[in-house]
Amino acid sequence: MSRSLNLVFCGTPRFAVPTLNSLVEAGFRISLVVTQPDKPRGRGLELSASPVKQRAIELALPSTQPDVIKNNEAFRVQLAALHPDAIVVVGYGRIIPRWMIDLPPLGNINLHASLLPNYRGAAPIQWAIACGETFTGVTTMRIDSGLDTGDILQQRELTIAPEDTTPSLAPRLAALGADLIVESLLGLQAGTINPRPQDHSKATLAPLLKKEDGQIDFHRPAAEICNRLRGFQPWPGAFTTFRGKNLHVWAARPVTIVLPFGELNVDGDRIFAGCGQVTSLELLEVQPEGKKRMPARDFIHGYHPSTADKLGES
Repeated sequence: MSRSLNLVFCGTPRFAVPTLNSLVEAGFRISLVVTQPDKPRGRGLELSASPVKQRAIELALPSTQPDVIKNNEAFRVQLAALHPDAIVVVGYGRIIPRWMIDLPPLGNINLHASLLPNYRGAAPIQWAIACGETFTGVTTMRIDSGLDTGDILQQRELTIAPEDTTPSLAPRLAALGADLIVESLLGLQAGTINPRPQDHSKATLAPLLKKEDGQIDFHRPAAEICNRLRGFQPWPGAFTTFRGKNLHVWAARPVTIVLPFGELNVDGDRIFAGCGQVTSLELLEVQPEGKKRMPARDFIHGYHPSTADKLGES
């Protein structure tokens, strides 16, 4: 095989776009881009193409958007006719079926945004931050029939800064992973990479986020709540209730003030809520239901919270 490997690229979100760019820039031949169907977005629910499809159009690459792939004979015939050397998968959002795994000689190469076997699953960036990790990374692996259980090709580490959120960390991981995918493909082509099995006993999970993951539990330590707030941006965020209505917390920091769980304390233009393990949360930016985001000072002056108020009560 020449350096210009024949590839099929499967991806959907913005996170996958840097990898597609890097593969094109490195001189690989992209025979087909596979992405999810257009979805309704915005208030008007107009159909919108995925970031990967938009980039494929800009790069004049052929693309397809099958509704299903497992038992899709037409799609199977289409891919087989391309004779890809490898299939690259980055955030595609579909389980890769056995027939697709077995198709290319170099396998289906996946970029995962964690240091596997840590944080297997759909939301590795979010959960790494939410769990208070100080570093994470990217992994290239060969897809098998399990959930992120395939043999590891290469890994690169990246520091998680104390102020990092998912929106700030994801682009750095995407750029790091884009370079690593190119390295891994060249290494597989040259025979210089020896895939190694994962230690399944050390696996941790990063399941798909649910709305309720963003609900603040004031029995948790304040530092843990802040980590979840950072990790769960932009969705589901961090929210609670104030006087029976939703209150979204956009920014906060842990402090060592003793208050009952969820009870508020106002000190001038600062406001605190009691948390677990003898800690409190200083609310820095909030958004009351039906209102715009506002700093704590504006919330205090507009709503006049007091110790009679308790967050998290209906």
